[in-house]
Amino acid sequence: MAGIAAARALYDASFQVVLLESRERLGGRIHTDYSFGFPVDLGASWLHGVCKENPLAPLIGKLGLPLYRTSEDNSVLYDHDLESYALFDMEGNQVPQELVTKVGKFFDMILQEASHLIFVVIFLMQTNHVREEFTEDMSILRALSIVFERKPELRLEGLSYKVLQWYICRMEGWFAADADAISLKCWDQEVLLPGGHGLMVRGYQPVINTLAKGLDIRLGHRVTKIVRQYNGVKVTVENGKTFVADAAIVAVPLGVLKAKSITFEPKLPDWKEAAISDIGVGIENKIILHFKNVFWPNVEFLGVVAETSYGCSYFLNLHKAAGRPVLVYMPSGQLAKDIEKMSDEAAANFAFMQLKRILPDASSPIQYLVSHWGSDIDTLGSYSYDAVGKPHDLYERLRVPVDNLFFAGEATSMLYTGSVHGAFSTGMMAAEDCRMRVLERYGELDLFQPVMGEDVSVIPLQISRL
Repeated sequence: MAGIAAARALYDASFQVVLLESRERLGGRIHTDYSFGFPVDLGASWLHGVCKENPLAPLIGKLGLPLYRTSEDNSVLYDHDLESYALFDMEGNQVPQELVTKVGKFFDMILQEASHLIFVVIFLMQTNHVREEFTEDMSILRALSIVFERKPELRLEGLSYKVLQWYICRMEGWFAADADAISLKCWDQEVLLPGGHGLMVRGYQPVINTLAKGLDIRLGHRVTKIVRQYNGVKVTVENGKTFVADAAIVAVPLGVLKAKSITFEPKLPDWKEAAISDIGVGIENKIILHFKNVFWPNVEFLGVVAETSYGCSYFLNLHKAAGRPVLVYMPSGQLAKDIEKMSDEAAANFAFMQLKRILPDASSPIQYLVSHWGSDIDTLGSYSYDAVGKPHDLYERLRVPVDNLFFAGEATSMLYTGSVHGAFSTGMMAAEDCRMRVLERYGELDLFQPVMGEDVSVIPLQISRL
């Protein structure tokens, strides 16, 4: 989304643009599959923040693409309304809705208690009474355990404890990472737009196709080397072909940058490489099961509670959202990594067995699809998250240009990390930065027309001692 948004903006500004795409398809981590005879998204599938403030809203609105609002709530914790769930234990017994609601509110309270720990820790450090095991930041899981250590009366048991693990599992799904890797200090720094969460009923591909119209796109062109020169950039792809341009926008996934699949000459600055290294990248996959008939409850999500978040499960019900007899199993974190080691058939069987736990009479799927975002050479991860002990401004450092190299993608968005609209907005920003730089180089930047008649003497000069 970031790369194609940038290319579209520059093309519309009358620049000559070549878009190099490593795959034989467009979209990247947006991948709408039509093999079932209707669209299903193997990658991104929600518009987070169904409102006019969302950068993608005007485009989706103009295309007339329908959204199914799975929640009115904008929270990271309740990214779907509680009433839309049916939770079951491992024996197939449905969890009473009152208990689900009660534990959900309890989890919210516990997280608020845990978030206060960070300030308590800092205060204790200032007064030299901090315990040795405390650090300025800690994982969400560690913080929760400290809360329970300090307030044993808050500990849950039995079925309530299992429902709490399911809420932790859902939180891990939001960040595509396990709770022991998510930063307590930064987990809630993302800006959550109002309007709740809308599922793209027809998939995200129509948005990609619209942005791609008229562009010079080279599929199957995996970039291996980018050389910055005094007068431009030279980009080399896997087959040895080179492209020379005034500037380049790098919009590859964070996982690809981490793997150093692209060689930069000269090497990127240390601060840029540190940002690439220190931002977390997680995995959330989808195992999409297509059935002949609907045999499950008419709720948006089915869930399985367990003794650990690793053992919990949840399924998105596409029948309620889009009228299709499809359930989407969505593992994340370590569970997603473990499932990626399986064959597609074994992964689909694993997901189906989770379903059989709660619905013993479930009929076998007639078709299935399995994503592999963690092992896919062109992604090596699903999306970014705040790792323990790392500052949130790493996303901005990753976005900052280096000479005539510009960076875009969800991992360069401080405001909308991990989202499609975050990727889109950073693509637009990179395009504007690139446009200004190229026009500046050729002396074609019109600085005077916009400020005619205004007092321009108040514009500050950029002064440095470096």
